[in-house]
Amino acid sequence: MKSIYTIKEKVWLYPGESASWHFVSLSKKDSKEIKKTHGKVHRGFGSIRVIVTVGKTTWKTSVFPSKEGMYVLPIKASVRQKEGILNRDTIALKMVF
Repeated sequence: MKSIYTIKEKVWLYPGESASWHFVSLSKKDSKEIKKTHGKVHRGFGSIRVIVTVGKTTWKTSVFPSKEGMYVLPIKASVRQKEGILNRDTIALKMVF
């Protein structure tokens, strides 16, 4: 079953030594629904495949479960560069599961 989510969330930078990874955290509500609907078809680390569109850029990636119970979405460096996305920016994106 295909699901489409349109969200608007803030980009955050992963703390620590590899501080070049940028993510968006999905809401607890969306995360719960995604887990219920798509959580049985996951890959390594509990990840779930997704197609994401930000602005004019579309790419394939995965969302990953966090310790807090929400899924996090990595934002690729090439996407951030094309779309002018910086840490702490609020972005609108579409995810197709």
